[in-house]
Amino acid sequence: MPVEKPWASDDNIALFTDLYELTMLQAYWREGMTDEAVFSLFVRRLPETRNFLLACGLADVLAYLDGVRFSDASLRYLAALGGFEAKFLAWLADFRFTGDVWAVPEGTPVFANEPILEIAAPLPEAQLVETFVMNQIHLATVLASKAARVVAAAQGRPVVDFGPRRMHGTDAAIKGARAFHIAGVAATSNVLAGRLLGLPVTGTMAHSYIQAHDDEAQAFRAFAALYPETVLLVDTYDTLAGVDRAIALARELGDGFKIRALRLDSGDLAGLAVETRRRLDSAGLQRVEIFASGGLDENAIAALVAKGAPIDGFGVGTGMGVAEDAPGLDIAYKLCAYAGKGRLKLSHGKPILPGRKQVFRAGTDNGATGDVIARAEENLPGRALLAPVMRKGKTCPGAVPDLPESRARAAREIAALPDAARGLEPAASPYPVAVSPTLAEYRRAVAKSVGG
Repeated sequence: MPVEKPWASDDNIALFTDLYELTMLQAYWREGMTDEAVFSLFVRRLPETRNFLLACGLADVLAYLDGVRFSDASLRYLAALGGFEAKFLAWLADFRFTGDVWAVPEGTPVFANEPILEIAAPLPEAQLVETFVMNQIHLATVLASKAARVVAAAQGRPVVDFGPRRMHGTDAAIKGARAFHIAGVAATSNVLAGRLLGLPVTGTMAHSYIQAHDDEAQAFRAFAALYPETVLLVDTYDTLAGVDRAIALARELGDGFKIRALRLDSGDLAGLAVETRRRLDSAGLQRVEIFASGGLDENAIAALVAKGAPIDGFGVGTGMGVAEDAPGLDIAYKLCAYAGKGRLKLSHGKPILPGRKQVFRAGTDNGATGDVIARAEENLPGRALLAPVMRKGKTCPGAVPDLPESRARAAREIAALPDAARGLEPAASPYPVAVSPTLAEYRRAVAKSVGG
């Protein structure tokens, strides 16, 4: 069978699923099991280095649900695999998602066992979409949660995404740039993400530009002539010698010297920043800023800030781009109701809260004080986090706000968390999340009905 271009597209995205989803679908189809099912997506436990997660990825999930179809080529592929009846494949040809979705808005902090989204749809529809839904929410939430920590560590200094070269594929780099932006990252080096998402893009030079010239001063002079307000990378050979060459260029150009900043990319960044600042100030170049990069993450940035390093902004690459300390979440997408009955598992360490749910976030003027996971029909004190975002397979108006609104929400919601939850160190007392008495009793009743 000819191999198509090896990337996902609208024509083949329906096949982005685990094979067992399709084998179950055929079984459901044969058995006539098409009543409404409710699936809940949540994270069972937070990584040790996360006090909260920042929900992200909903926009891509809704776009997928709104348009997922099996193309003729996809159906031919499934037929060639064997094991699928012709009548079932004909049924798949008419597959459309017709269900409802409730979700927390992107940029909302969430905690263990809280539904990030819930899907109510005919069982085959809700089952098929599991792989894609988990994949998109997992990736974006992992990366947004990491970026939120990096932004917090910078304490108001701009952070730039330098990650695409080492991220796990082009899709991850584009989705990551979006998640980073929602979490508060100022700009990205990823030009395609800028084009597709309307993100600010930034970037100047790499070490190879300096190396390609016969000497560093020549490289600085040529680049500044073409890009007068650029950032000069000064650590290709000797960092402080590079700083001195930038200062010499300033003297040479006089009022024509418009360089915005010098970038430090290696070595003792705190010490080098102090000396760079001293030399720039002595030369009357107080307006020239210092930008740092090179293996940074939230812990390295926090240490630099704590030392008082005179650094005005940070470029962060691999550590943020792959969420190096916590690249995977214990995320789950589990059946919690079918045909009007609550469903659960009794497996050790893998609890499921049955039925449709709601999360209520209580708080005061000083911020959030705790969450309660409840049954969907309950009305408890606090703010309900899950909102309808899709009805009968169609995205609800306003379900996907523009990026500035999601970014503003993230900043506002994070700021409302207790200090301990916003800190980089594991909170001595985790943010409180409770299960309502009504939901707890319902779970006991459902467990008893299945022999638990």
